[in-house]
Amino acid sequence: MKVDWIAVSCSDTSLQAWVFGSSGEILDELTESISSPAKATDIIDRVSPWLDKATTPHRVSIIACGNIDHIPNYTCVPCAPLSAPILDGGIKDDRATLQIISGISQASPADVLLGAQVQIAGFQAKFPKFDGVLLLPGPHSVWAHVSADEIVSFQSFMTGELMAIISQSSSLKSCLGDGFWDDRIFDDALSEALSRPERLAAKLLSLRADHLLGQAKGGSAKARLAGLLVGAELAAAKPYWLGQMVGVIGADALTEIYINALKSQGIAAQHADPTEMTKAGLALARVQQLS
Repeated sequence: MKVDWIAVSCSDTSLQAWVFGSSGEILDELTESISSPAKATDIIDRVSPWLDKATTPHRVSIIACGNIDHIPNYTCVPCAPLSAPILDGGIKDDRATLQIISGISQASPADVLLGAQVQIAGFQAKFPKFDGVLLLPGPHSVWAHVSADEIVSFQSFMTGELMAIISQSSSLKSCLGDGFWDDRIFDDALSEALSRPERLAAKLLSLRADHLLGQAKGGSAKARLAGLLVGAELAAAKPYWLGQMVGVIGADALTEIYINALKSQGIAAQHADPTEMTKAGLALARVQQLS
């Protein structure tokens, strides 16, 4: 296999990797579960079959981003998404070199990007005239203000993880059921939380009362939970999206929830696939590496 370089992206739960040929074509790819944060040895183990098959005379360059266990080295905003230095991954392998894209930080409110900046770089490459706010949904959603090819500021929220925790291991677990989704109930809860976000904790516990009193309709509890949590996030993130052009990088059910929530507020968001944006961002990092 004529391997030119390998791109790796590590999230909190999985590792994605792509092996590229000399003409930029993807020769193979993989997605595997992984513990967080990923270690350099985890990355080498996952891509080792490719390295064993590589017929190139040089050591294969691996460029990785995301939640990876390495020495912290952050570049503070405002900055270009890929302006942070690429760090030596510290591996000893005759087959490959590993370089890790370091993170981006913000002093106030304190926040860090450990991989989202690569997707943002990919988005900017695809939509070079975009000037506005990018939303990256996930366990920890990110709202980033981008302008003049820089990340100006950003804010992360734990909404997705909270939704999972409440659904799977909280005292409300038995109240949520597996009913169908109700758009009207989601919209009502979203509106409630947007207008009165300070009542979120009380509104969440009311889900249990609705269940015990037999007032919850099929599918209403999960839709109401999502509406309350996303509504509270939108209320806090209003300085980002209100009156702005908004792009959303995501491709799962949670992404659809955010897109519909924004639509209810009159925001028609521009949508992009996260995997494609990640690959595009890592390819830009490769170009910078060679320049």
